[in-house]
Amino acid sequence: MASEPMAPTVFTSLLRASLLHWKQQGKKGVWIKMPIELVNLVESAVKEGFYYHHAEAKYLMLVHWIPETANTLPANASHQVGIGAFVMNKKREVLVVQEKSGHFRGTGVWKFPTGVIDAKFVEILAFRQSHKSFFEKSDLFFMCMLQPLSFDIQKQESEIEAAEWMPFDDYAAQPFVQTNELQKYLIDICLAKESGEYTGFTPVPTVTSFSNNKINLYLNMRGLNHPKI
Repeated sequence: MASEPMAPTVFTSLLRASLLHWKQQGKKGVWIKMPIELVNLVESAVKEGFYYHHAEAKYLMLVHWIPETANTLPANASHQVGIGAFVMNKKREVLVVQEKSGHFRGTGVWKFPTGVIDAKFVEILAFRQSHKSFFEKSDLFFMCMLQPLSFDIQKQESEIEAAEWMPFDDYAAQPFVQTNELQKYLIDICLAKESGEYTGFTPVPTVTSFSNNKINLYLNMRGLNHPKI
């Protein structure tokens, strides 16, 4: 759809004609990607049976199901994904941060970062799922092991109050960690990984059966005897 200004009455007329044409063609689902500059036309589309599917910074996506049958249009994304980073150096120090915003702002709590510069992905150690969390979406949190490529910390000033390498035992001794069941599990996993007693989920390059796109399959390779691994 063009982003030039359009009067709602003109848009409604064109949309009605288009819907009639699409119905005669046997079309079922209709998507309208509405640039934010044309937000004045959203009301007209809604009156013609369209509804919100999702929104991004620069557009709204509207959808409409034409036939009198069950609507099979896919729903909007139902999950959000978060990442926690376990980064340890050869001195058995872990990279930790204090955040400028969010739940732990001003508390003095040091936590594993959720974004790291100069690090290489190694494997997924564990992940946690919760339903109907942020904005009623399912929440997936992946704890990942990363390998530092540089020991010089470059913190993101807009989000991070402080960042440093901290002895692992000092991090684990924080009351925030000791009183939180999830954090205690993560500490146990990281300790087991550091001592070589735990194997996480390693990315294995593969190709899907329905396309030639290369993807990573994350799995625990212990006990497997696959020729490509």
